[in-house]
This record gives sequence, structure tokens and C-alpha cells, in this order.
Amino acid sequence: LCCQCGVPIPPNPANMCVGCLRARVDITEGIPKQLTVSFCKQCERYLQPPGSWIQCALESRELLALCLKKIKASLSKVRLIDAGFIWTEPHSKRLKLKLTVQKEVINGAVLQQVFVVEYVIQSQMCEDCHRIEAKDFWKAVVQVRQKTLHKKTFYYLEQLILKHRLHQNTLRIKEIHDGLDFYYSSKQQAQKMVDFLQCTVPSRSKASQRLTSHDIHSNVYNYKSTFSVEIVPICKDNVVCLSPKLAQSLGNMSQICVCIRVTSTVHLIDPSTLQIAEIDGNTYWRHPFNSLFSPKQLEEFIVMDINRVQEKKKNAGAGARSNKHTLAEAWVQKTSELNTDHQYFCCTHLGHLLNPGDLVLGFDLANCNLNDEFVNKMNPHNIPDVVLIKKSYDRTKRQHRRNWKLKELERDREGMDTDDERQYQDFLEDLEEDEAIRKNVNIYRNVDVPVESDTDDDGAPRISLAEMLEDLHISQDATGGEGANMMT
Repeated sequence: LCCQCGVPIPPNPANMCVGCLRARVDITEGIPKQLTVSFCKQCERYLQPPGSWIQCALESRELLALCLKKIKASLSKVRLIDAGFIWTEPHSKRLKLKLTVQKEVINGAVLQQVFVVEYVIQSQMCEDCHRIEAKDFWKAVVQVRQKTLHKKTFYYLEQLILKHRLHQNTLRIKEIHDGLDFYYSSKQQAQKMVDFLQCTVPSRSKASQRLTSHDIHSNVYNYKSTFSVEIVPICKDNVVCLSPKLAQSLGNMSQICVCIRVTSTVHLIDPSTLQIAEIDGNTYWRHPFNSLFSPKQLEEFIVMDINRVQEKKKNAGAGARSNKHTLAEAWVQKTSELNTDHQYFCCTHLGHLLNPGDLVLGFDLANCNLNDEFVNKMNPHNIPDVVLIKKSYDRTKRQHRRNWKLKELERDREGMDTDDERQYQDFLEDLEEDEAIRKNVNIYRNVDVPVESDTDDDGAPRISLAEMLEDLHISQDATGGEGANMMT
């Protein structure tokens, strides 16, 4: 019989029933039943004392660990058996924890008890968000610049940043007329961005820092760092004139070359011999050269006659030749001069694409004034009359049936003008024409544009459905940002 109430019970060391034992002994005494948790609304992070902020989804392991640490000292006298969340409304600003504890009481009897601890979520702005609101939010900035009239390299760089998710740590991205500014909260994140840029595009960088504040008593100094990254001012489809020394070192190439691609190096091709070469950033800054024309100076020609050259004798010390291009000799005429008999003869690397009657874009070197130090010193007989760049297709038709799209960085911009839109369309056409660049870019299927049959195909290059990704949209629910990321 129970020594207190006389109820028959199985024998135990305390000789008491469970009801009397609980009435006399409360093993949860000293454990707080109501606590507070600090939460930042802006970045959706919880404060983990003393000063770190962590991101936790509701009812996650991380949040459970954070709540238990709040009562860790009080739980030292009991044994924690189980802990879990009780469901609460996500917007109630309450978290309820159901805990099961055990403790040895009178004469070695072990008592187990279940109780609830309630946490009240208090709003508190973290230091990072506080500085953002105070407009003193960045500690490092990466200024990326390219002194060209065309932004093709920047569009390519934007897609690389999106693919490798390097924009996630940026506080702000600002677009200006000749580049982008990336703002960061720490110097290490900015340095990581600079290293990435130097691996992906030919560039050079400089670093500087400015002292903003310091505390002489605690020896704490606050700096703002600036990284300046200058990209080589050469874009795809530019015609360049190399210095004689650089042309000789690249295997006795012709000085007049065409840039066919810009990746981590500048890829050049000699249109008269199909000889190719790659120039990295360090080589370029030792032997700099400029683009002879801007894209606006491209003229439209019509191919009157074309003969493919089977084999051309290699010069002494010549470098590698391109296998993807075909050398040809062509007679072309400007579409603006069709009522005249004036034709131009040229060698071109586009022999695999061109047929008589095709339209092609190129630069007219015979009737222009070139202000370039290397061109002025060249023998006039070695300068071609016309350099053909790419085959011309109907842009409106290509744009209408383009069933894919690209993602863009969220950035502060003053607004796109018509020239920016034209340059972006040029970049999209380059993606369709060049498979090597396409491999480094995430291309998404545009479901708004129906897939057309190829019966009306005019020969313009297109991207296959196999190369496109499905654009997934998973909405965030009450689990918070972290849970949504796990679902994706």
C-alpha cells in the first residue's frame, strides 16, 4: 500500500504511488518554462549567443539545438530523454518545445516527467542588416571594367557568375556605363570574386584600401577595400592588328586577325591561313593591341563567287590551324553598291558556311582611315581589302522563334537603351552559333514560345532542346528560406 494514500501499488523504493510522488517532488524545478529568442526580420536569422547569427528553418534540427542551448545549464541536474516541437502557427511568434526528463528521487526511485517550454520570438536587427540600413554596408568593392563599345564579354561573364552562384554573397550589384560594381561585407568574399574573374576572363587587377575608423585603445582598425579588375578590351568578332613581335611569337601569323571567342584567353584566327592562337591576359598587357573597328561599322556584303582552298602551304614555324573552319577565296560586293561593278577579293575562314548569293557581315579596310600604330607601319599589300566576320541571317525571324532564355543578375541599372538591347541580341546569336561558349552557360527553355518545325528553316543555327534546362519555380512556404533551398 502507498504510505501516503493507501492505494495498492507495485513495490518501489519510495513506497509511494506516482501521484503522491509527483505531488511531493517536482523534478522540473529550476528549469525555466518561458524564454525569449532573438530573430532578425530582414535576413531571417536567429541569434546564437553571444554574437553569431544562424539561419534556421522552422521545426528544424538547428533551431531545436539553439533552443536547447538556452536551457542547457538548467538541464544539468536532470537527464534529457526526448525533445521535440509542438506545432504552432508560423506567424504566432511562439515556439513550443515538449521535453521529457528523468531524475532519481527518494531512495533511488527514478521519476520521468513531460513538460512544455515556450519561447517568445523577439525582433532584433542584426549588425549586418543594421549597417545596410545605415548605408554603411560594404567593406569591399570589386570594380570590373572593360573599355570597349560592346558588352559581349560582360554578358558572358554574367552567365558564368550565375552558373557558379558567385552573386549570392553580394550585398549589391551596380551597373555603370563601362562595367559593374560588386559590393561585399568582407574582404575575403571580394578576393574570392577577383580570383574567379582572373580564371574566367583575361584581366588584370589592382587592390587598395582606405582607413575608415580605428580604436587606439583596443587596436581595432576598419578598412574599406577596393579591387579594380580591368578586362582585356577585345570582344568576339573584333578585327585586331597585332604587333610584329607578337605575331612572330605566335607562329608567324598575319598581323590582321579576327577574334573568334573570348574565354579565359583571347582566341584569334588568321583569315588568310586559318592559323589560330590564344593570348592570355599577361601576354596581352605585355604586347597590347586595339580593336580596329566597332560593331556599328559592320557592313553587309553579298557573296558573288567563292572557291574553297584545299591545302595551303605552311610557312616556317607556323602554329596550329583550325579544324572547324574552311579556308576559301571569295569575291564579294557591298549590298549598298549593287548597281555598280565594284567587287572585292578576300580570303575568309567562313568557307564552310558561305555559298554564292549569301549575305555576310564584314569590315571594309580598303575604304577606311585606320588610326592604328601597327597598321600604319604595315606593308599596304599585306592588308586585306575586306575581312568577313559572320554570315548574316534574318534577325527578326530568329528572335521570333527563339524558344530559350537566359537568367540575369539583379542589379541597379539606369535603364537599357536600344543599343544595349541590340548588343544583347548579338550575344544571344553568338550563343546559337558557338557551341564552345554554350557549354559554360545555363540555358533555360522558354515555354511561352512554341517549338516550331524545321520546314521553314533558313539555315540559321539553333540550340537543341537537349541543351536546355527546365526553369523550376518552387514557392517558399512556412518552412522558411532554408527549407525552400533544400527542396530545390
